[in-house]
Parts: sequence; C-alpha cells; structure tokens
Amino acid sequence: MSTDVSDLRSTIIPKSDQLNSEQLLAGPMTVRVTDVRIGNSDEQPISVHYEGEAGRPFKPCKTMRKVLILAWGPDGREWAGKSMSLYCDPQVKFGGAEVGGIRISHLSDIDRDIQVSLTATKGKKALHTIKRMQVQSGLSAAQIADWTAAIETAAAEELDDIKQQALDAATAVKDRDAFAAFSAAAKRRRAAVSA
Repeated sequence: MSTDVSDLRSTIIPKSDQLNSEQLLAGPMTVRVTDVRIGNSDEQPISVHYEGEAGRPFKPCKTMRKVLILAWGPDGREWAGKSMSLYCDPQVKFGGAEVGGIRISHLSDIDRDIQVSLTATKGKKALHTIKRMQVQSGLSAAQIADWTAAIETAAAEELDDIKQQALDAATAVKDRDAFAAFSAAAKRRRAAVSA
C-alpha cells in the first residue's frame, strides 16, 4: 500500500466489477476507450473498457448509451481510441430515489457540442449537453520519459529495436517533438555504448 497521501481517491473505491459513480465524487475523470464488449446484463448490456481501468469498465446506462451512439455511431469497434469525461450526477434517480449516476460531460471526436433531449422518466425528457473535448495530441510526458529511459539504458544489441519502437509510438500520434527527442537519445546512447 502506498504511503503517498497527495491523492486519497484510491481509498474510496467501492468493491465492484465496474466504474461506480461514487468514485467520481471527488471530481470528473477523463478516460480513453480501449475496447467495447457486449455483456450478459439487460440493464447494462455493454462494457466500455478504458486505459487504467483495473478491471472496472464503464457500463453506461441507456441514456448515456444513446448519447454515445448519437455522437460516435453504432459500431462499438469505432469507439476505441476516443476519449470521454465522466462525472457523478447526484440527481440521477433509480426507483424514484436520487442515488446518483455516471454522466458524460465531454466527448472527443465530435465536430461540435451536442444538445439532445432524452427520456428521463415516463413522459418527461431532460436536455443533455455534451461538450466537444479538446484532445491533446502526442505522447504524454510520462510516455516520453519511459521511452527515453528505455533508450538511454538499452544494451547495444537492443538499442535499434527500442529506438524503432519509440519512433513508431511517436509517429502513430504525430508527435514530432517526441520523435526528435527519441532520435537524440538514441544517438547519445549509441555514442556511449560505442566508447
């Protein structure tokens, strides 16, 4: 168990097989979709898997499934690589009681904000506004640091392979700065192992 107290949100994660709205009480969470699968529950028929989920996929309610299909289309295979921001809406009702639920506030890969009126309860509709997410392109600082460290500690015989993997990762997300940094790190490492 970590002794770092700078972020205590991990201590309130409920024991569950899915992302829970209580996990979002401390604030919204942005996730990048890795996979979408059909499950065996009528209430929650799909599981949206995302980076770092730790076996706790997002199982959107029918209203949020409608939003996702409207925004990203009906083919779940096309959702991979796209991002969304999730938050806890304490006014979500179940069985007439306010129990809270997960809602989507932002989506990547949409041309403009979306406003759609969807059924909230029998005979009543509610307006849902989904904002267009500005996604930062390129590798994260942590990814760049990891690849650079791998290059800088590579043995001579594995340097070319690691360099190429890092360059491929930078190319895939069109990150020219990371590409240049990896090339420079490989040049320095080659000089160091040749000396």
